[in-house]
Amino acid sequence: MSLQKSNIRNIVLILMIISAAAMRLVSYKYPLLSNFTPVGAIALFGGAYFTDKWKAYLVPLLALFVSDIFINYLYTSKWVIYYSGSVWVYACFALMVLIGTFIKKVNVTNLAVASLASVAVHWLVMDLPWLYGTLYPHTLAGYGQSLFNAIPFESNMVLGDLLFGTLLFGGFEFAKNKYTILKDKKQLAL
Repeated sequence: MSLQKSNIRNIVLILMIISAAAMRLVSYKYPLLSNFTPVGAIALFGGAYFTDKWKAYLVPLLALFVSDIFINYLYTSKWVIYYSGSVWVYACFALMVLIGTFIKKVNVTNLAVASLASVAVHWLVMDLPWLYGTLYPHTLAGYGQSLFNAIPFESNMVLGDLLFGTLLFGGFEFAKNKYTILKDKKQLAL
């Protein structure tokens, strides 16, 4: 694949990720949509489609970081760059990108399994009781309570991943079929 074709493909991927990341701001206005965001889908999408794996991590993590700054401003009226749980959030997000790298063939089954796996990672890591100070006891029972209380949020994350995953993956697959310039080297060889 020529450098120009690679650049066009990367630009399209980046623009799709930025567009999806902007949708995170909608949940601020509608609290019922808490965690109904494209973050998992963005991570899986980046992991699946960027041929340079450093881009697969950098672009989605940067999109999350920048959108976090704006979301934090909406909630606090302050420009917050770092917060106490950010290391855990970005570690989970990086693991979601890793899950996306295992998607070799884009189909409904693979996307559903990857989406559920990424939500499970988020749920099991982000609901560790010590991440919330004294909100939950720092015991196995506290962890169970935290996991149970997070079910509505994680359910929204599953739905968000499914919707935004369908839009991102489906949109890019449609575009690839229409514009061969978006195909990677392996697909062009077929």
